[in-house]
Amino acid sequence: MESKRQQKYSKLIQKELGDIFQKESKHLVGRAMVTITRVLMSPDLGLAKVYVSFLLADPESMHKLINEHKKDIRHQLAKRIGKSVRVIPELAFFLDDSAAYAQHMDKVISNLAIPPAPEEEDQEEED
Repeated sequence: MESKRQQKYSKLIQKELGDIFQKESKHLVGRAMVTITRVLMSPDLGLAKVYVSFLLADPESMHKLINEHKKDIRHQLAKRIGKSVRVIPELAFFLDDSAAYAQHMDKVISNLAIPPAPEEEDQEEED
């Protein structure tokens, strides 16, 4: 279970990374929409596990591209939160495929051939 301090840092980093991808890293992501779905902080606040989701782009290639530019992203994060935190955490990006999984499960469920329920008699035998 995360401490209050870890949760506070997680929310801060999630918000700031979202802004960075939306405003300052357009050259990096292009038309793709990047969503920071979750951030988990290590107990010493030195590592942030960042879960990202992509729309309008190939997730694997975007994940690789973001990992290649991890140092630049961390530098932009440092410019934003450097005055309020003691240590800028290392960033580890992971693909969050929960949206794709949910879409897949929705498709599977909608393709099921479920017979309609038998109609029950409106009233049982009255006493």
